[in-house]
Amino acid sequence: MSELEGIYTIWLREIIRFWRDKSRIISSLVQPLLFLIVFGGGFSFVRLGSLSYQTFLFPGIVAMSLVGISIASGISVIWDREFGFLKEILVAPISRTSIFIGKALGGCTTALIQGIVILSLSFLIGISISPYSFLISIGLMTIISLGLVSIGLIIASFIETFESFGLIMNFIILPLILLSGAFFPLQEAPQWLRIISFINPLTYGVEAIRFVIIGFSYIPFPISLSIISAFSLTVILLGGVAFNRQK
Repeated sequence: MSELEGIYTIWLREIIRFWRDKSRIISSLVQPLLFLIVFGGGFSFVRLGSLSYQTFLFPGIVAMSLVGISIASGISVIWDREFGFLKEILVAPISRTSIFIGKALGGCTTALIQGIVILSLSFLIGISISPYSFLISIGLMTIISLGLVSIGLIIASFIETFESFGLIMNFIILPLILLSGAFFPLQEAPQWLRIISFINPLTYGVEAIRFVIIGFSYIPFPISLSIISAFSLTVILLGGVAFNRQK
């Protein structure tokens, strides 16, 4: 019970910190909405078969909304280390694995809040999502965000300053988003770009969400689901190991 209580307490602390930071909530929602409205609207003349470009873009925006806030959740580790709170957590009578799980679940929950808000706005561009597709999308977003949060926690386990974390985070986020197929159809991309995109794990998350929301995907759904699940499980395990080894 002490382990579960520790996980819950750390999770709750992450949620409270997120909820109190109104500027973070607003800014994290503005960017994906701007991409959807401005970028999608600017290319509204583009048609992908029977799909408008905004319809094609929307699932990618949903996945994109998870990336920044998930990876940025690792900042909480640096913040706690900077002010000495992490030391108090590490000496608490719970395992470091439980601490990692609590922080990962907290980061995942905050990312899901944003993802669900974006997903709920599908009606603005004429996309009708069934309750079944909505629930499946939430499940996919959970898998994706857990993997991305773990990446942020792994980085934070080895980085000690906010500046270094920010640089590395931006270096990772931009390629993840641009090379995920969120903004362009993979079947129309040059061969070299498709190869790079296939190496990007977020590509499979985007394609899985796209299939569930609009019924279109270049990569078969079972393959996308298998790869993104395997990726998330792998980085979660690596994150747990990295968190246990930090001083």
